[in-house]
Amino acid sequence: MSTARDTLASARTSPQTDPRTDGHTDAQTDAQTPPALLQVESLAKRYTLPRASIVGAAPELQALAGIDFTLHRGRSLGVVGESGSGKSTLARLVMALEAPTAGRVVFDGQDLHALGSAALRRARAGFQMVFQDPYGSLDPRRRVGQTVTEPLALLGGVPAAERRERAVEVLEAVGLGAADLDKVPHEFSGGQRQRIAIARALVTRPKLIVADEPVSALDVSVQAQVLNLMQDLQDRWGITYLFISHDLAVVDLVCDEVLVLQHGHAVEHGAAAEVLRAPRHPYTQRLLAALPGAGRPGSAPGAESAPPTPAAASSLRGDAR
Repeated sequence: MSTARDTLASARTSPQTDPRTDGHTDAQTDAQTPPALLQVESLAKRYTLPRASIVGAAPELQALAGIDFTLHRGRSLGVVGESGSGKSTLARLVMALEAPTAGRVVFDGQDLHALGSAALRRARAGFQMVFQDPYGSLDPRRRVGQTVTEPLALLGGVPAAERRERAVEVLEAVGLGAADLDKVPHEFSGGQRQRIAIARALVTRPKLIVADEPVSALDVSVQAQVLNLMQDLQDRWGITYLFISHDLAVVDLVCDEVLVLQHGHAVEHGAAAEVLRAPRHPYTQRLLAALPGAGRPGSAPGAESAPPTPAAASSLRGDAR
């Protein structure tokens, strides 16, 4: 019986559409590259730390230093690194939840951090976030319908009837339905709660979703279901993902490109197959060497390194209660 890992991996290996296995020339690849949706240019962030004494300047922490990348429409970029590498800081800056010390975040042609508050609120319809903890990211007192439609209510201008219609649309897209609108979070499993969180992100019909460790709090079998769902949504709706994760095996399955951060610096960036099979930087090599099974004779770095996923492909469409 094939595993969820096998199913997800096979979905990424079409020679006509997957840039990780594409044998076309550079000119052909450039002609087929979709337009840029997100451009991060020389992005830096410093935090001022508490003073150790009243004498002298307050110390600073360089959380990010000169990060550059371009994310094209319909693609997925995995940002990986250990705790403290700057992954979540990058996510907050891309989401315009914090201001950078230097650099720009250009989304769909707009410099997000140069926008006024009203313009930024309108722009937020185009980019949404899925958080790590499906238990903590949902208000236990609010019904699913209220939770899912909250982004539309904050944006304003969407009538209540249309908000409900769109809530049903996105719940059905993630494998739930209208009957779930009046339920509360404790009536759902962890995987189903993360589906609700994804539905909330989808309700504004965004072009970009920033997913910050979206499956790390879930059981291994449920992880496969959520990752498969995210891939299906990308194929159907053309969603672009910025995928923050410490799990290289997960990134290997779902991302086209990989950006490796170490202490706020980008040490490696390229196609997932290249970075995860033939890493050039010693830090990336150490991350891959730490994966289970990475040291088996004859195995490429990162290849087949994740523990087997017990969820069979036939179970990917539903969560166990």
